[in-house]
Amino acid sequence: MTFERAAQTVVRHGDLSAATFRYGSGVCGLTIRHRSMELELLPFQGQQVWRARFGGRELTMRSMFDEPRPTQEYLGTYGALFIHCGALAMGNPGPGDHHPQHGELPNAPYRRPRLEAGSDAQGRFLTLTGSYEHATAFGNRYLATPRLTVREGSGRLTARMCVRNIGHRPMPLMYLAHVNFAPVDGARLIDSVGTETIEPGRPVDPERVTTRHPTADAHGWAHALQVHPDGGADFVRHRPAELDHALRWLVRDGDQDALGLALPATAEAEGVERETGKGNVRRLGPGEKFTCTVEFGALDAADAVTMVSAIRTGALDG
Repeated sequence: MTFERAAQTVVRHGDLSAATFRYGSGVCGLTIRHRSMELELLPFQGQQVWRARFGGRELTMRSMFDEPRPTQEYLGTYGALFIHCGALAMGNPGPGDHHPQHGELPNAPYRRPRLEAGSDAQGRFLTLTGSYEHATAFGNRYLATPRLTVREGSGRLTARMCVRNIGHRPMPLMYLAHVNFAPVDGARLIDSVGTETIEPGRPVDPERVTTRHPTADAHGWAHALQVHPDGGADFVRHRPAELDHALRWLVRDGDQDALGLALPATAEAEGVERETGKGNVRRLGPGEKFTCTVEFGALDAADAVTMVSAIRTGALDG
């Protein structure tokens, strides 16, 4: 595949299509579209979902970056809808920490990304995947393999991550799925913990971070929604058996307008030293792997009603 300023279609699969392009900054991008959704993905830089639109509506947070920049510095190119965080460290470095903010994965370089087309019982799909090998002499070595699946006709995205320790010593493991929606004035934020409202015109500065303890339904999923005044919704769902923490992050400071509705994670976001003290840093032995699945995206009004009802009854069909 080649990446030029002008988009070049590389796959057509039913109503799904994919095209390569290059941002003005030089970062390579991949657009995936179907009738109601358009995504901008960064196949070589963290495999981020940089932008997503559903039914003409922008799902993604507002930031000071109109396009991604070619850097591995976390805050030097911040504004994506979805970012993998970890895997040796995660969160804001505290006193005594020396790790980069949210670890190595957010802008990790993927050398050979792949786009896969397929069909299953749920219909046609496209999946972006690849592998990033992290290695430090006399330190840790692991292989991270994400998968981002887009389905024909659906506003739901499925992100999977597998981290495998390919070194010869145990390694620490921390992971967070950073899903950053645009806050909607008057929207209700609903999960198994409770409900709150996005108040129109109210700044949130400094940013607000709270820890949630969502309850899984009968099929093992925990759900969170931002239900818009028109009945549609944004959502995140994950399995607490895989990611036993969830953070809520909100900032509305004039430069950033962002809602981390539910950020599924293995720990809170206070850095390695503090999270180690809380017992939240996991360990992977040589050859062991960590896997997780997070679903997120947009729902129409009918599907939003179904998911809200399921949160309240704990009976959503997985």
